[in-house]
Amino acid sequence: MKVSERIEELRREMSVEGIDIYIVPTADYHHSEYVGEYFKARQFLTGFTGSAGTAVFTKEKAGLWTDGRYFIQAEQELAGTGVSLYRMGEPGTDTIEEFLEKELPQGGTLGFDGRTAGLDEGMRFEEIVRGKGGDIQYRLDLAGRVWRERPPLPREKAYLLDLCYSGEKTASKLARIREKMADLHADVQILSSLDDIAWMLNIRGNDVAYCPLVLAYALVYKDRVELYADEEKFSAEILAEFEKNGVRLFPYDGIYEAVQSFGKEDALLLDPERTSYALCKNIPGDARIIEAQNPQILMKSVKNDTEAENLRNAHLKDGIAQTRFMYWLKKNFGKIPMTERSVSAKLEEFRAQQEGYLGASFEPISAFGEHGAIVHYSASEESDAGLEEGKLLLMDTGGHYWEGSTDITRTFALGEVRQEEKEHFTLVARAMLRLAYTVFLHGCTGANLDCIAREVFWKERLNFNHGTGHGVGYLMNIHEAPINFRWREGKTPAQRLERNMVITDEPGIYIEGSHGIRLENELLVQEDVGNEYGQFMHFEILTCAPLDLDAILPERMSGDERKLLNDYHRSVYERISPYLEEDERDWLKEYTRPI
Repeated sequence: MKVSERIEELRREMSVEGIDIYIVPTADYHHSEYVGEYFKARQFLTGFTGSAGTAVFTKEKAGLWTDGRYFIQAEQELAGTGVSLYRMGEPGTDTIEEFLEKELPQGGTLGFDGRTAGLDEGMRFEEIVRGKGGDIQYRLDLAGRVWRERPPLPREKAYLLDLCYSGEKTASKLARIREKMADLHADVQILSSLDDIAWMLNIRGNDVAYCPLVLAYALVYKDRVELYADEEKFSAEILAEFEKNGVRLFPYDGIYEAVQSFGKEDALLLDPERTSYALCKNIPGDARIIEAQNPQILMKSVKNDTEAENLRNAHLKDGIAQTRFMYWLKKNFGKIPMTERSVSAKLEEFRAQQEGYLGASFEPISAFGEHGAIVHYSASEESDAGLEEGKLLLMDTGGHYWEGSTDITRTFALGEVRQEEKEHFTLVARAMLRLAYTVFLHGCTGANLDCIAREVFWKERLNFNHGTGHGVGYLMNIHEAPINFRWREGKTPAQRLERNMVITDEPGIYIEGSHGIRLENELLVQEDVGNEYGQFMHFEILTCAPLDLDAILPERMSGDERKLLNDYHRSVYERISPYLEEDERDWLKEYTRPI
């Protein structure tokens, strides 16, 4: 069935229900960034495969809102579908709310599946509809009626994260959470976010591709935890651990009946950014709601010393795999056929050789030539490009290990590339290194530091349309709140950087129809010296793999910048070389030589 046919069928269902506008976000019932196959209704209806975006359908119009990471990809994938692209954040582009104000008729009805809409989002919709004297229908999964071959909800097995990996027992985590609840005068925390639940209970799973999570809800009381999940996912060992920590198990869909039982004597803590509109609408009106960020978010973003040490080992393993792959690529390019997908599979093969490797941490990006300009490009059977001499290959990949999760981007020169591409590569390398080696006072946020990387672009009147970095979870989501490097204000205030937080450093440049370059390392926030001016901080670079000197123009770097690159490459050689074969070691010495 074509996209246009799916949309027409959706409109027939809208007509049956008396719906004027229907909204389909990219979301599951837990407000996750990445969702399982069951929840990819927006992709099914529009054909757009990016991980972020919201589709809006009227009786005559169809629109897709997405951010700058996906503009090029969305334009290509939406061509000929009848779905218009709305470029979020661009001047002159209506927000979804502005579109609804214009398109929803007086007395009209807005529909969506409230389980996939956040509370804040749903309340904004309510306000618009109220102003139109209209109605909201939030119990309608119309996409599910059209999507007849929808995959089932996952029922994968969960597993425990032992103390040698987690560094903190569940009992200790619950005690810290309950302390925060007491500070907020909350009796119960309503918890929907999968990563917060997994961290709290030291469990991981396989219910979401690339994200080791378990579909579940939780109610955290002062004396117990009620976990709403399929019991068959948990082994006897996990169930025994649950019992020891006062965790009681209930059916996954029992959460709605549970929240309906609350009353005026209950003070309920919930995060409006991470709780669905439908779940909140089922809470009785006389219950007292305390809206605040889940305390688990900040707690898990600050890694403990066990996690930090484990992460060093995970990145060492990942660096060995990445370096061996780069050696293989440079030695074999031009001798054997290579495509975007085949080299991605080869890198995965090198990772799989590392002890404790569990799988990819996100869908790998292997983008040759002009595909590199698509920030979140994914090579399909149809688009899988053969690698050719004289162009760049961008590879953004990562792995889950028992010791943590990794995210690394390297761009490789395949033979001699053009002068402009070398200029751009050098610009990106300079930006990444300047940020990685900066020193700052405690209290700074990623917003304070973002321009250290971006300045070199702005001086050339260039920019990249994504954040410079994001937080990283520990055997968890590769994008983890609440930290990031960004220069634009977000929905929530920027979070200051604390010791043992992990954040990526990934500037890039994207020339549509030509090439894309991104370089990415992960950074661990560390304390520096403290003096009368305060506590200074610096970054420890976790990622351990060479930058491609074949694409660097040393004369375009300052002496200080060349020293930063040489220092980094010396560290890479010292850490990685003991684990390589002699020919690989000789090659690495050449590719980490001082410039």
